Amino acid sequence: MAAPPRTNPSDFLKELAGRPVVVKLNSGVDYRGLLSCLDGYMNIALEQTEEYVNGQLKKKYGDAFIRGNNVLYISGSRTRK
Repeated sequence: MAAPPRTNPSDFLKELAGRPVVVKLNSGVDYRGLLSCLDGYMNIALEQTEEYVNGQLKKKYGDAFIRGNNVLYISGSRTRK
């Protein structure tokens, strides 16, 4: 049986909790990690975070907090490099 269709963005974000995500910032930098939590302002907490600039891995962090006003988008990631 298929999962029920998502009706709004918060349903999508709830499904991503604890899963790998890609967070793209307005500056063009990507952060990839496990979504720990987020709030209504799109402030995001990630675990096992990696920072990518122009597609190249620049730095690894344990935990990271990203302020929501810097976020361009967040997407699910099927694989983790």
